[in-house]
Amino acid sequence: MKRWLTITTSSLAVAASLTALFMATARGGRSYPASASALQQSSGKNSPGDLDRWRAAEKSIDPYGLKRYPPHPPGAPNPREPMHRFGGRGRTSYGGPTLGMSFVTFKRKMERQRAAVDLAAQKRLTRVFDLRCRFRKGVTMTRGKPIAIGPTAKLPRGIKSWQAFAKLSPEQIRKRGLFPYAPLAHPLHSTAHMLFPPSWTRVHPEHKRFDVGFDIPECFLPEFPPPLYLTTHRELGDVTRGVEITYANYFEMFNGLLTPEQMEGLRLLVTPFQTTWFNATHHRVTAKPSQGVACFSCHVNGHTNGAIELAPDARPNYARLRVDTPTMRGNYAQLIFSSKRSIRSMDHFAEVEEYFDGDTAMQAAIGGRTLQRAQTNRMGDFNAIIDFPPAPKLDALNRLIPSKATKAELRGEKLFNGKARCSACHPAAQHFTDNTMHDLKAERFYYGRPEGPIKTFPLRGIKDTPPYLHDGRLLTLEDTVLFFDIILQTRLSEAERSDLAAYLRAL
Repeated sequence: MKRWLTITTSSLAVAASLTALFMATARGGRSYPASASALQQSSGKNSPGDLDRWRAAEKSIDPYGLKRYPPHPPGAPNPREPMHRFGGRGRTSYGGPTLGMSFVTFKRKMERQRAAVDLAAQKRLTRVFDLRCRFRKGVTMTRGKPIAIGPTAKLPRGIKSWQAFAKLSPEQIRKRGLFPYAPLAHPLHSTAHMLFPPSWTRVHPEHKRFDVGFDIPECFLPEFPPPLYLTTHRELGDVTRGVEITYANYFEMFNGLLTPEQMEGLRLLVTPFQTTWFNATHHRVTAKPSQGVACFSCHVNGHTNGAIELAPDARPNYARLRVDTPTMRGNYAQLIFSSKRSIRSMDHFAEVEEYFDGDTAMQAAIGGRTLQRAQTNRMGDFNAIIDFPPAPKLDALNRLIPSKATKAELRGEKLFNGKARCSACHPAAQHFTDNTMHDLKAERFYYGRPEGPIKTFPLRGIKDTPPYLHDGRLLTLEDTVLFFDIILQTRLSEAERSDLAAYLRAL
């Protein structure tokens, strides 16, 4: 009997050990707080206490030491600390169609605080960037707007040159708080939503907001209106000839050029739809009720006017990344869309853009999705023929033609495919995109929340699309080259960075 009890006890101990090993393996071999184990073992019968303990334990498994998100009702000014220093879970995934006060009270409150909100946004930029507009003779965008020359990032105090900066390790840069290209927040991240630059609101005052102003100077933004090139009519060049495409003129401009399906897609692209904050209800940021926003309100002429938003792929609002409007040029060469969500088709992309915040709880009150799949397919039909701008110095495989390129551009191309390591993600023959997503792990250089993988955007026509990176934190191509020199630790000289920027402008 005693021997049987010993065997049984040993068997139970082994079984318990195997169970613990199995559960640890199922959780990826990580050690979790007891509250997490209790929740996992509760077979869905969780008490409020279980959930409270489980959520409280989130802070203890945060390896970045982030602060919890503060409450941020619509209109709350940005916190003093950078947005990327917060993390974790928000109060809820859902918004609501009410303001918690009358529209008149909300509008007055926003107007009273706007000067302070705008000033805070400018201080955040001028702390790290020199926002003076500098140009170089003959360096222009496709339609002739001068291209701002950088880098605009201010050299950190105590550092003599960017070459000296590049010799510092990521740990040294992070510990000393020297990184100039940390994530950029929306000027009013709590409300966020579409924010249009003055070049747009001067022509379209219906999109001017009473709560916040645009933060990036116009010299760092695309030209307006931009040219539009079609893959089906390259012989015509810019089919708009300097005119913005609108609902009032789209038919006359494109009749005889497009198929009926493409024409219907274009009509939908210039048709306004209600959005979270541009609508006819009291839940809006315009003085008068709004008809909404069209796809071409941000992607003007199939390109971009530099309007910003927040990516719709996370909650709470403070967790969402600021996104600069990308161009639609060359969408035919891309296999994924949207900077973070890896959308796989242009019609799905059109469906997402129709109601950008993706808040199903708001749709009924604001004016929800009205487009059917057949209609978003038509929008995709037109998107698919928007072409890149001409690049007369490139051959059929997007390599420089030596007889047409400058010596600086040729040196830049060699760097692009060699020391600078750009072609690892931006292969020339594939319109300079590998059609996948990469995590740059930029948080190695600053204390903050990881941004994760971001889509590789094509580089064709890149001189027309400032500012750069998904959130526009890189105001010039020189800033872009410097950013990747730091991130990839390639240690380019000042002359090499200049050559690389010259090459990029030739694309």
